[in-house]
Amino acid sequence: MDSAPVTSPALAGPIGDCCVKTVQHAGQPHGNKVEIAGIPTYVTEPTSPTTGTEAKRVVLYFPDVFGPFYLNAQLLQDYYAAQGFYVLGIDYFFGDPVHLHLEEPGFDRPTWVAKSQKQAAEAVPKWIEGVQKIYGLGAKYSAVGYCFGAPYALEAAKNDKVVAVAFAHPSRLNENHFKQLTKPLLISAAEIDNAFSSESRRRAVDILIEKKATFHLQLFSGVAHGFATRGDIDIENTRWAKEESARSIANWLIRFS
Repeated sequence: MDSAPVTSPALAGPIGDCCVKTVQHAGQPHGNKVEIAGIPTYVTEPTSPTTGTEAKRVVLYFPDVFGPFYLNAQLLQDYYAAQGFYVLGIDYFFGDPVHLHLEEPGFDRPTWVAKSQKQAAEAVPKWIEGVQKIYGLGAKYSAVGYCFGAPYALEAAKNDKVVAVAFAHPSRLNENHFKQLTKPLLISAAEIDNAFSSESRRRAVDILIEKKATFHLQLFSGVAHGFATRGDIDIENTRWAKEESARSIANWLIRFS
């Protein structure tokens, strides 16, 4: 008999209650909604675009379950644009982010997650190809993923599609995501995270050390899963962690592009 397929051990758990909690931020987004390869996309551009022969820096933004058009996500993408990047946020939810359903009685979240994962698996490859057609193979592409988006960021970093990658408070990761990594990785982690426990975080770091990967881990005390995109910025420590996470990710991506 054929042996059963070997499953890579999970390191970041499935979408849970911590993934759908949010405090909405305030601000005026500057980007636009376009379609790339038929997929809705938030696009925001640097205030000082590259000129001449300098390669464009492009960030592939893989959002959490609130999608790229949620105000918090738009403001975060605008921040990366202000650091000199063209930022493109994929809407693999196709206009159906989780927050449209959170007040619905009897909302079937597992079914919504399964549908969204299927959509994302089909959309991401052709979306990346569409982005590259627009911005050119000579651009310097990086990827950043938040929660639901972390696996897609790491999968893009298994090959030559990106020069560097980062994620914050991930979900749905396994050991192979780290074992197959070929690009520099920044991990932005929360002390309190049921989806990415301290044991899982240590195992991920052990794998990265074993394979002599280029990586950086930042661990923020006193904050929980979601702090980098949906934390309560009226709490000083959460606001600082959110802002420092974004600064660190931007500088990491700049370093390798």
